[in-house]
Amino acid sequence: MSLTFVRPDVSDLVFHLYGRSIHPELFQSYAVAEMQQANFRAVARICESGHVLTLEYRDQVITEVTTSRHRTLPERKRVLDYRLRGNRDHTFAFDHGVKYHASFQLERLNRDVFASLHDELLSDCNRVKLAHCFPPENRLSPGPLGLLQTDVSADSLLIHSFHTFPENSAVVKTQSLFEFQEINQTRVC
Repeated sequence: MSLTFVRPDVSDLVFHLYGRSIHPELFQSYAVAEMQQANFRAVARICESGHVLTLEYRDQVITEVTTSRHRTLPERKRVLDYRLRGNRDHTFAFDHGVKYHASFQLERLNRDVFASLHDELLSDCNRVKLAHCFPPENRLSPGPLGLLQTDVSADSLLIHSFHTFPENSAVVKTQSLFEFQEINQTRVC
């Protein structure tokens, strides 16, 4: 007997941002990628509802999560907590010189436009940093996709994510920019 994968309904999705790490064991990871520069380390995971991105910079750990609102997650050091509806932009300055910019949107499309977008994203799977094709819910619909495209430099990390929800003819798009700013510290002798 085989078990089928079922992605949650797109209307149940939330976007969280934490000023701490979240245990990776809380999520089923289907694909994982690590990005590292001299001053930071980031781990991205594609999960059943979206993604988990953890960034370590100096003594700061930041975690971005897109998941189902039914998933129980800690509230300690939760900075953002939004239902994924429409379009939203947010900027937040963390300690230790990390500036965070996020833009996320949920798009519901007609079936033909969704099918075309899904095919386009499917062809992008070989060119992005991280991708996973989930099995389809039925043989007549495409399987959900999760893609993360990255742009890494010494002073920033930019992540574009796309998560498709074929049963809802919807796509969730996020763009997250982490900027690392040097903090001028004056030392007194």
